[in-house]
Amino acid sequence: MARIKLTVPAKRIFSANIPVRITDINYGNHLGNDALVSLVHEARMQWLAGGNFTELDTHGAGLIMGDLAIEYKAESFYGDQLIVSVAVADIQKISFDIYYEVSVLRKDRSIIIANAKTGMVSYHYTLKKVVGLPEEFRLFLEK
Repeated sequence: MARIKLTVPAKRIFSANIPVRITDINYGNHLGNDALVSLVHEARMQWLAGGNFTELDTHGAGLIMGDLAIEYKAESFYGDQLIVSVAVADIQKISFDIYYEVSVLRKDRSIIIANAKTGMVSYHYTLKKVVGLPEEFRLFLEK
């Protein structure tokens, strides 16, 4: 079976600390895959808010997810304080990629829980069509 291998770019532009809640735990007594997607979403929302943007308003358009890939590396458990580092790559006219490294510090050792990538597309929700990245948002991405 071919496995997904993600390489998170070295230049990290944002980091969020997000706790693993009891509702994030599955029947295997560890972080569920659905919860990991939600935690990555939370980190993305915090990063966008730091630039005064949202997924619905990048000052002229919104964002819609075109794809999602996750590479699971280790288990995470209730009470872990996850560190979600964000990097941006492959900025195009209408799209870009966000990479996430999800890690936890245990016994003074950083453990990578997962790497993820979301392909984001600039989308006008009222017109229901793909549009170019607004210039102000493009500058935010290129920082």
